[in-house]
Amino acid sequence: MRKILAMLLACGMMCGMLAGCGGNGGGSDAPATDGGNAAADAGDSGGSENMTLIMSQRDEFLSELESAAVNAAKELGVNLTTQDANSDTSRMLQYIETAKNAGEKAIIINMVDPATAQQCVESAGDMKVVFVNRYPTDPSVLNENAVYVGSDEMTSGKFQGEFLVDYFKAQGKTDIKYILLNGILGQTSTENRTLSFEKAMADGGINIELASGALAADYDRATAMDMISPLVDTVEYDCIVSNNDAMALGAIEAMKSKGLDPKAIPIVGIDASTDGREAVKSGELAMSVYQNPFGQGEGALRAALNMINGKPINEGTSFDLDETGNIVWVPFEPVTIDNVADYD
Repeated sequence: MRKILAMLLACGMMCGMLAGCGGNGGGSDAPATDGGNAAADAGDSGGSENMTLIMSQRDEFLSELESAAVNAAKELGVNLTTQDANSDTSRMLQYIETAKNAGEKAIIINMVDPATAQQCVESAGDMKVVFVNRYPTDPSVLNENAVYVGSDEMTSGKFQGEFLVDYFKAQGKTDIKYILLNGILGQTSTENRTLSFEKAMADGGINIELASGALAADYDRATAMDMISPLVDTVEYDCIVSNNDAMALGAIEAMKSKGLDPKAIPIVGIDASTDGREAVKSGELAMSVYQNPFGQGEGALRAALNMINGKPINEGTSFDLDETGNIVWVPFEPVTIDNVADYD
């Protein structure tokens, strides 16, 4: 229900400017071309804008983000081409060059490596740049011509930690051991999700100790399953903390393959993906943190169009700007058995 309400709210805001929602799912490299004259109505362009969205890869979350951008493009009259960099920075930069050479005025980039933000800006030339979902390692690249739309990763791990503080305090435990499933090492999102979890545990008076070395499973379900399998029945641990749902689900599968009950300990993730929400409902995933792919996808498309038309980048959304005016924050939300149905 929460997703449906959010999407209806977004449609309501659009109707004041244009019309309702539509589009196809992620995964196409072909342009979305049925935009009509909505771009002309929305600004000074005098016709539809051509724009490119570059995806670093296509997992469940990012595919939903891509689909939301495609839907918003159709609604706003933008001819949007989506490209998959397949985790290849060189390919990503090539797509930026292609868009620039085609005369596009703005580009949306879900970076393969957030450390390449400056390279992206330089490759873009005079194009406006919207980074989405993956925050630049060096935020000084953000200005009136290069902005960010995404969620504050320092709140995601915080929600995980606060949940586990309450869980272990109810058991009278203040010292715990945990297995940590990291995402992609070196990424700001990975570091901040872990740091904010650790800080929340310390602030809540829980002493934490790694049961093994942190596992870098690259946000991938199968990789996480393979990496954690040798540990689930050989080391002592009180919980499993994962930087996303996909890796948490890999841990659940690993436990089941060893005849262990994943409900016996709290396993926590981030994203509240479709599979993640089902695991919360079953009790196998103790909680997740909702990251809004629809808000990020639509928000990025709107930010790009707003930049072209000289408007505040969050215009047409319900999301807040940071103090610089160069970041649109799409909030995280904790999801437990008590409220998971709201996100269906």
